[in-house]
Amino acid sequence: MQARQDLFRYVVEEFAEDYREGEIGRREFLRRTVLLGGGVAGARTLLTSLGIAGVSATELAQAQQANPQASPPESKPQVDPSDPAIQAQMLTYNARGFDQMAYLVRPAGNPSAAGILVVHENRGLQPYIQDVARRLAKAGYVAIAPDLVSKVGGTAKFTDTAQISAYLAQTPAQEHLANLQEALKVLKATQGVQTDKLGVVGFCFGGGLTWGLSTEAPELKAVVPFYGPAPDLAKVPDIKAAVLALYGGLDNRINAGIPALEAALKAANIRYQIKIFDGANHAFHNDTGPNYNPAAAQEAWKMALDWFKTYLV
Repeated sequence: MQARQDLFRYVVEEFAEDYREGEIGRREFLRRTVLLGGGVAGARTLLTSLGIAGVSATELAQAQQANPQASPPESKPQVDPSDPAIQAQMLTYNARGFDQMAYLVRPAGNPSAAGILVVHENRGLQPYIQDVARRLAKAGYVAIAPDLVSKVGGTAKFTDTAQISAYLAQTPAQEHLANLQEALKVLKATQGVQTDKLGVVGFCFGGGLTWGLSTEAPELKAVVPFYGPAPDLAKVPDIKAAVLALYGGLDNRINAGIPALEAALKAANIRYQIKIFDGANHAFHNDTGPNYNPAAAQEAWKMALDWFKTYLV
């Protein structure tokens, strides 16, 4: 999965799925396709690969000039940033030749604790992901959520999330993984973090990167990819962590890869559990998105916390 083209294709297909399911309109879909394709000509190639015909260069050029479709309002966070039980801050650290940013949250009082890396979706380090990090801190972990858009100024620089998605899709997966490794170093160097108790949780695009990181970071003890595309199956034997993989039953695009992935996990004797939530779709845990499923999200989060409690000991 970790070739650049696979992550790129993942984002292309996600935009197409959002369009087909009515989450974004035709003009917005075409605008995003132009961004991903690097222009009208590239967009026409992508549309052809998706089996979408009859889109003229004129329509694409008009979509390219359109304003972004308004994002839904953010919901109230489950853990307030000012909650006295936690300490939250934005970090900047130089790594791989540029300033990288991350959101670090820990339990108040700086107790010794296991550390968890949080990997964001293809929209960057949004408030939802920051809230996930705070939820982990509230549960007793030190959590760090790196901003994989740091190289171009960071998520907060952009008001158009499609530009964020295009950048993340066009960046080689190995570059993202290298930046996650740097964030893992920062986490391990954070005061009080128990460096022998490290985990990762990621969502959607970040779920795929979570799978990828699990094959390259043998120090990880527990990983929880939420509806992430499968990793390179040849690298599955390199996984040392216990894996809890969570999926939505309606997420046919991602779920198509589960049988081969599970066969690889079994063959490599990896400790794993796969849970598919009936009636839930892709991104069901994101309480700021249209696919939020409260019942599935709550059960999945409890399972994730129980998994970390079991393996980060």
